[in-house]
Amino acid sequence: MEIRHLASLIAIADHGSFSAASRALGTVQSNVSAHISRLEKELGVSLVERLTGKLTEDGAMVVDRARRIIHELEDIEADVQSTDTEVEGDTRLGVIGTTGRWLMPRLLPALQKQHPKVRAIIYEGSSSTLLPRLLAGELDAAIVHFPIDNPELDLVELFAEDLLLLVHTKHHWASKHTISLAELATEPLLLAPRNTSLRRVIDRAAGVQRLALKAQAEIDGVRLLTSMAFEGFGPAIVPATAIPGWVKGDFTRVAIPELPRRVVGWASRKRPIPNKPTRATLDITQAVIAKSGDRQPGVTTNL
Repeated sequence: MEIRHLASLIAIADHGSFSAASRALGTVQSNVSAHISRLEKELGVSLVERLTGKLTEDGAMVVDRARRIIHELEDIEADVQSTDTEVEGDTRLGVIGTTGRWLMPRLLPALQKQHPKVRAIIYEGSSSTLLPRLLAGELDAAIVHFPIDNPELDLVELFAEDLLLLVHTKHHWASKHTISLAELATEPLLLAPRNTSLRRVIDRAAGVQRLALKAQAEIDGVRLLTSMAFEGFGPAIVPATAIPGWVKGDFTRVAIPELPRRVVGWASRKRPIPNKPTRATLDITQAVIAKSGDRQPGVTTNL
């Protein structure tokens, strides 16, 4: 099995046909066909439907792993070429939307200034969608909601933020400055799903008081959760950064003193060790948060 064979399969997956793959690779179609045939013979399976150019199930599985292999090879080359002061290469970073909204406009210019040869590729998502991609090798690191219990990951806490109740101004709770968990338990709420870190933090705090919060709807995505509360669909428990200070509208924030702060942190795989661009991005992320994190409403960097 050779890298060029895997590259041909990836090109077919990306471009949809043997002819398009050959053009993308700057070669002739017969070479691409020969590479795929050799790969299929070695693996003993069919990888591409010849009539349609679509991958078989085995082909899709091989492509996923081939991408990771080629990315690791690129990382090796980039790390070898990098020096202690000049880092180059790609870093694929996942980030939850509420954090990305305020952090990325500060992080990306700082990264470009200090390491102009680093190319950051940013993927937005929820913690529950980003972590599987990180473990599968599709991402180099992810900024997600803690706690995380996985021995395969290295974890670095970045900051903590308040959890608030977001309610429409027409709701009878809108006049409150604070609200207790006991009162929250009397009405259905918009909540994150039970399998998420955010929901576990909320349910654990309620459980201490032998309370169970009722879900009007469970939504895996803090920005969607927040938008529905903005529209008056129902009260929602959300992190402070879900409600930027510049946003105006018919809503109010109500403090929930009995809830702990949500911790947001950096996760990366222990093996293979993250490449130099990813390690450099973590350093700059920590510096940016130390400088401007406390300026975000409800955020503290004093963990």
